[in-house]
Amino acid sequence: MPASSVPTPLRSLPADTLLGDLLAVSMTGVIYYTPLYDPAGSGDIVDFRFEYLNPTAQRMMRMPEVPTLTHNEQWPHSKAHGTFAFHVDAFISGEPREYNINYQADGYDNYYRLAARRSGDGLWVSFTDTADQPRSPVEVALREAQAREQAAHAEAETQRAQLHHMFEQAPAMICIFEGPQHVFQFVNPPYQALVGERPLVGRTIAEAMPELAGQPIFGLLDRVYQTGETFEAHEMLVQLDHQNAGASELEKRYYNFIYQARRDLTGTIDGILVFAYEVTPQVVARQQLEQLNQELEARVQERTQAALVAQAEALRTAQQQVQQREALFHILADTPAAVALLRGPEHHFEYVNTAYQQLFPERQLTGRAVAEALPETEEAGFLTLLDEVYRTGETFFGTELPMHLAPAGGHTSQQVYYTFTYQAYRENGQVAGVSIFAFDVTEQVQSRQQGEAERQQLHTLFMEAPAPIVILSGPNLVFQLVNPAYQRIFPGRALLGRPVLDALPEIADAPIYQHLREVYDTGTTFVAQELPLQLARHDDGPLEDMYWTFTYQARRTTEGAIDGVLVFAHEVTDQVRARQVVERNEQYLRQMADNVPTMIWLTDAAGQCVYLNQQWYDYTGQTEAEGLGVGWLDAVHPDDRAATHATFADAAARQAPFSLLYRQRRHDGRYRWAVDTGLPRFHRSGQFEGYVGTVFDIHEQKQGEQALQRLTTKLRMARDRAEELNADLQASNEQLTRTNVDLDNFIYTASHDLKAPISNIEGLLNLLQEELPAHLAQSAQVAPTLLRMMDSVERFKRTIDHLTEVTKLQKEHDAPVTAVNLAAVVEDVHQDLLPLMQATGAKLVIDVSGQPPVRFSEKNLRSVVYNLLSNALKYHSPDRAPRVDVRAHVRLGHTVLEVHDNGLGIESAYLPRLFSMFQRFHTHVEGSGIGLYMVKRMVENAGGHIDVHSQPGAGTTFFVHLPQAVETA
Repeated sequence: MPASSVPTPLRSLPADTLLGDLLAVSMTGVIYYTPLYDPAGSGDIVDFRFEYLNPTAQRMMRMPEVPTLTHNEQWPHSKAHGTFAFHVDAFISGEPREYNINYQADGYDNYYRLAARRSGDGLWVSFTDTADQPRSPVEVALREAQAREQAAHAEAETQRAQLHHMFEQAPAMICIFEGPQHVFQFVNPPYQALVGERPLVGRTIAEAMPELAGQPIFGLLDRVYQTGETFEAHEMLVQLDHQNAGASELEKRYYNFIYQARRDLTGTIDGILVFAYEVTPQVVARQQLEQLNQELEARVQERTQAALVAQAEALRTAQQQVQQREALFHILADTPAAVALLRGPEHHFEYVNTAYQQLFPERQLTGRAVAEALPETEEAGFLTLLDEVYRTGETFFGTELPMHLAPAGGHTSQQVYYTFTYQAYRENGQVAGVSIFAFDVTEQVQSRQQGEAERQQLHTLFMEAPAPIVILSGPNLVFQLVNPAYQRIFPGRALLGRPVLDALPEIADAPIYQHLREVYDTGTTFVAQELPLQLARHDDGPLEDMYWTFTYQARRTTEGAIDGVLVFAHEVTDQVRARQVVERNEQYLRQMADNVPTMIWLTDAAGQCVYLNQQWYDYTGQTEAEGLGVGWLDAVHPDDRAATHATFADAAARQAPFSLLYRQRRHDGRYRWAVDTGLPRFHRSGQFEGYVGTVFDIHEQKQGEQALQRLTTKLRMARDRAEELNADLQASNEQLTRTNVDLDNFIYTASHDLKAPISNIEGLLNLLQEELPAHLAQSAQVAPTLLRMMDSVERFKRTIDHLTEVTKLQKEHDAPVTAVNLAAVVEDVHQDLLPLMQATGAKLVIDVSGQPPVRFSEKNLRSVVYNLLSNALKYHSPDRAPRVDVRAHVRLGHTVLEVHDNGLGIESAYLPRLFSMFQRFHTHVEGSGIGLYMVKRMVENAGGHIDVHSQPGAGTTFFVHLPQAVETA
């Protein structure tokens, strides 16, 4: 290779001085050996003696300039690793040799690159240690890829134990496949982003991503599902139609991902968990780095050979000093290390090589002082370091020191990091300047910082997770991480940093510890559901019976070796004990229900009967298999079956109470009349859960009713005849009155007879509440059920009371009527409703004065006005303040009372049923459903009538036509 001209500043330096300074400032370790031969005279080289180590080699090896040890004494395993043979071959052949090795012995563990060449009776060896010097691009890329792979693996293992809302927030791409066809069960946003808005959930991967056909993905999923073996892909090429454009040429992207079998509680594989992240930029960068590294290594080899040749020539003859200096300068010019020479106390740049200039592009350096060319070095402290080296002559080694670099053109400054050496060089025994050997290590520092941030993020995720999590490290299973959720289970015990048997000695003989050992020894994941254990929550505290659901999973190093166990646990003691209590008492409750003197049934939300008490089976003769589901309909008379099923289905659709009559087959085959009453059941969350109901045999009552109906029919016929025979009219009317009285007496008697069984049920429920332990009666499983049963009894009692009220209303049909002052009655009701008006913020406007008296029972008229005004207040709109207007006007023979409100209003479909008994259309307000029925009866009994107009969302108006006491003028 032609020699380059030597720059003027270097021509004045003597060759030996230049070589000494170069060895002193070189960031590459340099060793000079002499061989040791076999004492037996075979002529074989058996070892090498250290003759000289340059400063960098001294620092890297922590040895003096002339060590007393030999090569094989320093590295006993050198022969086994081939490095000793490399030295012998280089010395004997006299040819330059290179050797790369990952030396993991004798206290060393790193990659080394060696270059050796014989010089006279000795051997020059230069070497780099990647732990001391910035690593080659290939090694950096490899280690970064390994670190990313390890982080991805750890992240995937972590995400497996998290709830789906954590999956949603995870930065990695996560999905869950279900079944052998690999149906997408869950897809987080980063995974969905792979294919944009293309639907995935609920579809097989073959349907959702048909472009994967011919790629390895389908086969890998099948293998994991069939074998249960986890598959980890590193930088695998996967081609998808990311834009959903149907492109024939699919984009090449690379991914690291994990396919892990998901198992159900029986250990059967039922799906696959996928944790993936894209590494396309890293793969492309590594490929570029590998290509660049190959080029750089070739160039370095050429430069190294040139340098060694120059060094050998310098040692052989002083006449070749110029050529030697030129070779050295050529190495400095093209070496990948950044090299600069500063002269004088102001540190003027006398020389910079290409690599150094590239650190500061667009900057003019040569001939300018450091403070002028790189003003940011003063704030970073580099200028002070240069002054100190120039003043003292002591070399300074800087490792990953930061500096804010201000780019030209007003761009935003950036943080950079350098590893460098400042070494003074002398002329005539005096410090003339400072030489700089530097490397830009910004990418390595930022990569490490990012890795540390990701580890901290992972640690934070563990610590903030609501589920108890611990990490046990090493063969002694030491608590390396204990998150707060786990520590709260053992509030009085120190866990962190202690071996598991030291922190929890009571588990030594329990199966749980053996499971831990098996996971650590074999790597097989262990999952337990509701496992009973005896543990103490406090040191020296009593052992408590606990139940746990947990997962033990081996943690592995990047090499795949097991170094710990991940524990994801959840204490389920309260749930197990509550279920056990419910199970113990379920039989007792069933026995109690079986002894109730009525038939009781229970359905689910779908209308399927899930429980019939023993009274049903005894009465109907059905078995449990025959009665449950919809089999109970088989005990209903065929002529009543369709209507019964339709009534039940209609009530279930509205989730409303119902009562119906049908003929029920008794165990002897005879059909008897029965009344079936059902009440809807609701979960405490408001969700409809089905019905609970009772069936009473009312055959005798029904026969009496039918007899009365037949009697009524006869009376009607008699009434018709009486119309033809005026002479018999009064007798027929009296008979009809007696019949109505009998009907009322029957209703009263029926309601009275129903009170006894309901009282018995209420008494049994009260006895049950008294007998149950307090903690069980108040538990989340039992208390709501008891409350619903008591509410059902109360509603049944209210229904009986309402029937009684209707009977009383019928009895008051002939109540004495008088001339009643309408204004006085309205004002009296107004005063009674003042508390309700204040509570609702309502405004009541009354304009009924000056109206003639009405012919009505004063008690009944007050009840009519009270019902209408209280309803107007109770069913007010939440969107506006309630307002009620009460007016009156006169029509022929009647005074019309108008009650207007701005409340919720009533749908037109409900108006025909508004005055029917037990009709309620707004369930958020407590009520009986008979108020308007009684209002209509009282008005019509007095000879009047009532109309209503309503608009949903606007309000309702009632028009009550009251008969007048006197004729108007």
